[in-house]
Amino acid sequence: MSLAEQIDALPAPVLKRLHDRGFDEARLVQRAATIGVERDARNRLSGRVEPPAPDDIATAPVAGTADHARCRERGLSALSRGEVALCVLAGGMATRMGGVVKALVEALPGRSFLDLRLGENAALERLVAREGAHVPLWLMTSEATERPIRDALGPRLDGERCATFEQNVSLRLTPEGALFFDEDGGPGVYATGHGDLPDALRRSGLLDRFRARGGKTVWIANLDNLGATVDPAILGWHLAHGGPITVEVVDKVGSDRGGGPVRWNGRRVITEEFRLPRGFDPSTVPVFNTNTFLVDAAALSALVMEWTYVEVEKQIGDRKAIQFERLLGEITAALEPRFLRVPREGLASRFLPVKDEAELERRRPEIEAIAKARGMLG
Repeated sequence: MSLAEQIDALPAPVLKRLHDRGFDEARLVQRAATIGVERDARNRLSGRVEPPAPDDIATAPVAGTADHARCRERGLSALSRGEVALCVLAGGMATRMGGVVKALVEALPGRSFLDLRLGENAALERLVAREGAHVPLWLMTSEATERPIRDALGPRLDGERCATFEQNVSLRLTPEGALFFDEDGGPGVYATGHGDLPDALRRSGLLDRFRARGGKTVWIANLDNLGATVDPAILGWHLAHGGPITVEVVDKVGSDRGGGPVRWNGRRVITEEFRLPRGFDPSTVPVFNTNTFLVDAAALSALVMEWTYVEVEKQIGDRKAIQFERLLGEITAALEPRFLRVPREGLASRFLPVKDEAELERRRPEIEAIAKARGMLG
């Protein structure tokens, strides 16, 4: 039985579940034919790749300077007009924190990651309360995280000021290109990556309604990076310098590795390290991507691009599975970015990633200090 026939033979409720979440059968069948054969060519950038030019990376305005004051004032004005929405990436397969949805893990005693993001949102609204403005909080969830997050939000969910929307799904394959079935006999459904955000957000209708109300900027950040709060000065810098997208980057320290800015065929882009051409020295890129983006809402709404779906091999129990994922940083291949170096140390830090329980234990003192300083604890 061909892959297309296997998919068509799935129960109708399963097919509806897939198609409601952006599943594209024809695209998966096309990719399946290339498993292994073209993996390296598909995953790596082709053409000329060079380190970023010295003037490609700007530095965020420093508190206490005239530039910071100007940028902060401009950012506060935009916030007071209701022109900014915060979009938090809270999807995935809920596998890294002992099987618990990360949003509901206690980042601080008695306060989950979700609680602290809600606290950030409340602090922002206090900042612009005199204008009666709101900063919508949207959470991109997945099948694995949607219900637990919605249950935790309870009456706060109103579909506009606080809303969730689900990212896309696809089907895992065997290394031979057939459907991968889980131990319970069902097809292996998985979330296809943060690169789902533009399509999933448009599908939700949230972006169109936000723009209709005068919304201008979508601030995108990882749930687990509690340093990446909405900062009026950074917002003001983004607005003052124009362009459809600003990407926050931080200096590499020690053995840090990660995706970052490069020049690809002369154009600025963000790319993951594993997508660099063989022979390219990652140490020539002094900063890396924090996955925090300020994006022009109109440009995001109009975005049309052919995404690269990277081929990833996963270990599922004692078996190998193939899945195809897309990365949000690739949005910079269609929208010309500006790179803004932000702090990663002290109370000004904008980079506090938490990938697992051990890292959370190490970072709790920093998270607590920053949460207090930025009003996230109420």
